[in-house]
Amino acid sequence: MPRVSWRALARSFHHRDYRLFFTGQFISLVGTWMQQVAQSWLVYRLTGSSLSLGLVGFAGQFPVFLLASFGGVMADRLNRRTVLVGTQVASMLQAAVMAWLTFARHIQVWEVMILAAFLGTVNAVDIPTRQSFVVELVGKKDLHNAIALNSSMFNLARILGPSVAGVLLAVVGEGWCFTLNAVSFLAVIVCLLRMGVPPRPAPERVASVLEHLREGFAYAWETREVRSVLFLLAVASVIGMSYVVLMPIFAEDILHSGPRGLGLLMAASGVGSLAGALLLAMRSESRGIGRIAYFAMLCFGACLALFAQSPYFLLSAVLLLPVGFCMIVSMAASNTILQMLCPDHLRGRVMALYSMMFMGMAPFGALASGSLAHLVGARATVTAGGIACVLVLGLAGRKLLKL
Repeated sequence: MPRVSWRALARSFHHRDYRLFFTGQFISLVGTWMQQVAQSWLVYRLTGSSLSLGLVGFAGQFPVFLLASFGGVMADRLNRRTVLVGTQVASMLQAAVMAWLTFARHIQVWEVMILAAFLGTVNAVDIPTRQSFVVELVGKKDLHNAIALNSSMFNLARILGPSVAGVLLAVVGEGWCFTLNAVSFLAVIVCLLRMGVPPRPAPERVASVLEHLREGFAYAWETREVRSVLFLLAVASVIGMSYVVLMPIFAEDILHSGPRGLGLLMAASGVGSLAGALLLAMRSESRGIGRIAYFAMLCFGACLALFAQSPYFLLSAVLLLPVGFCMIVSMAASNTILQMLCPDHLRGRVMALYSMMFMGMAPFGALASGSLAHLVGARATVTAGGIACVLVLGLAGRKLLKL
């Protein structure tokens, strides 16, 4: 059994470039979570429709499914730091336009959908590049620690961002959330430019983009362990993760807690996720991580179904703690498994497939959950999703126990 210790927690911080990466990404992610909460609230305020929430969620994440494979090819062919600087600049411009339209009081749902689709296109390049860039900062020895620390950073931002957004939404409105998000991208751009990452050696033969795509897909399909992990990620993303899209409905119509309640509910899930990420980061090695991923996926579905049935705000917030904990443990463990299995020259493309299954499949879940909630209600939709996660993952995920 791998040891768990506080001394193992901060191993990746011994690398200067990783410290810069962590700092810049954390500041930017706080702003990103503020924008996500503000965008959901804006759409629900304008329409009062669960279907609109689902459509905006679909528009923002479908480009990841459609284009992440090309983003993975870019991550394997180009300088990853340069690519990341470009994606951060593009994301900053998107947030600035959202702020301008909101302050001008001309914002419409169709404009939100277009801007969400633009950001999704940027993320299709950014996510696989960022995921595969980590190994250049820390090496393989500290890779599982860095992945877990990235998850803890993501979820600490997930606590702070929605909490601040909830206050700002109640006091000054959505525009300031978008503005602060735009400013936050300056931090990550500066940190990326200050890194001293040596350039990767050029490949011996530069294949065509289509050849690179075929190579990545063939490796994932022919490697049984990689194929199993990607399938389970897709199931969890489509069936379970779509509950986030319906959170404004739970906050406003079921728990009657308003925008501040929405921020607190999102923060509660973030606290659980942070705890799960820190626990993974404290492990001295990656042995046994397949078993962890399997049981975390099962627990995630069960707790999600219980959350959907809760009639009380405090109980709902408490139930979101294990939901967040199990979600991030299963996702970070899956990321670690894939990165430990794949060869370096395919890392960007494998991380692109990870992005496609984790984020790219989510829009289908968002659209389906928004449509189903429109017919039978948000509570029944999320309950069914949680139960389906337990049944499907419990039967199909047993291969993880051997990893």
